Amino acid sequence: MKLFWLWLSIIVNLGFLGVFKYYNFFASSFVNSLAQIGLNVHVETLNIILPVGISFYTFHGLSYVIDIYKSKIKPERHFIDYSLFVSFFPLLVAGPIERATHLLPQIIKKREFNYLKAVDGLKQILWGLFKKIVIADNCAEYANVIFNNSTEYAGSTLVLGALFFTFQIYCDFSGYSDIALGTARLFGIELLRNFAFPYFSRDIAEFWRRWHISLSSWFKDYLYFPLGGSKSGMLVKIRNTFVIFLVSGLWHGANWTFIVWGLLNALFIMPSIIFNTNRNNLDIVASGRNFPSLSELLSIGITFSLTVFAWIFFRANDVSHAFSFISEIFSSSLVSIPYFRGISKAVVIVPIIFLFILIEWIGREGQYAISHIGITWKRPIRYIFYYVLLFMILCFGNYNESQFIYFQF
Repeated sequence: MKLFWLWLSIIVNLGFLGVFKYYNFFASSFVNSLAQIGLNVHVETLNIILPVGISFYTFHGLSYVIDIYKSKIKPERHFIDYSLFVSFFPLLVAGPIERATHLLPQIIKKREFNYLKAVDGLKQILWGLFKKIVIADNCAEYANVIFNNSTEYAGSTLVLGALFFTFQIYCDFSGYSDIALGTARLFGIELLRNFAFPYFSRDIAEFWRRWHISLSSWFKDYLYFPLGGSKSGMLVKIRNTFVIFLVSGLWHGANWTFIVWGLLNALFIMPSIIFNTNRNNLDIVASGRNFPSLSELLSIGITFSLTVFAWIFFRANDVSHAFSFISEIFSSSLVSIPYFRGISKAVVIVPIIFLFILIEWIGREGQYAISHIGITWKRPIRYIFYYVLLFMILCFGNYNESQFIYFQF
């Protein structure tokens, strides 16, 4: 009977997700596949609005049911506590994907206001807003211009567009996570960390330990291990890795571009899986040092370049657009000065991006970039730093055309 309720919950939850998010994609793909062999079939598609954040709270709820089945937790008898766990507002739209074993005990126990935690939460909210409003929204504006008109630009401009999107997707997603974690901390609740400075990774395996941590760990615990994990031989290990990245790509969106993006990352990580080097870099780069070594810098550069390349598929309108974008990069000048509509405004943003990278580097050993920056400073200087961030949020925000959460997960 226990197994029946488990599968009923899985089928119902994934069924809703499949209908809302993937029905049109699979229906269109099926029709197109038949058209390739000369069969013209008409399939009705659904004209429905995708609920915001459906992927997040679907996985959020599934973890509760699966953990009960595995006897990791007991069923919550108190309806209000369970409802709060399912609908805890900071993480509903874009995560992190919480586990019942982590969040429910915090909801159940009595909490008291902690001034120091509240201040820390406000600092993380401030940093999240800076990443989202100052970096992500402005990078989105320039990335959209370049990607949507890619045939008009030289290779150097297209590379710049890919870089803009690289920082957009990171600051958009991790910025929201910082806001969610900081908001939850105001209520005395610690959510799972979701990003740990992934662009400072020295290999793709490390990148995926630092990027969207709650999703990666969810797939590892609820999909990778049930499939056999790493204990059934190299071929099974390789198969499971490709399955994880394929599902991860599909989870991000109903488009072949996301699937190709997932498979690319599976190929990128494969050497470390085959040669068992995927756990070589477990600590933060240059721990306890101001600067990385030359080999570390080279490794970061290679990993970052592979990541940027894969993001092109993630951002492109379709797979053919991604391939044409890449071909246009290498078929035109890479040494010319980038130029596109809005370049004058971008000249102001680019130094801010470099400042952002510097702050992230300095604060890379903390839970978030500014968690420890300024602790030893005198109070007026520390406050000036926070007010500068707030001033930039107010000045550089694109509030008329807010692109909060760029993708519908």
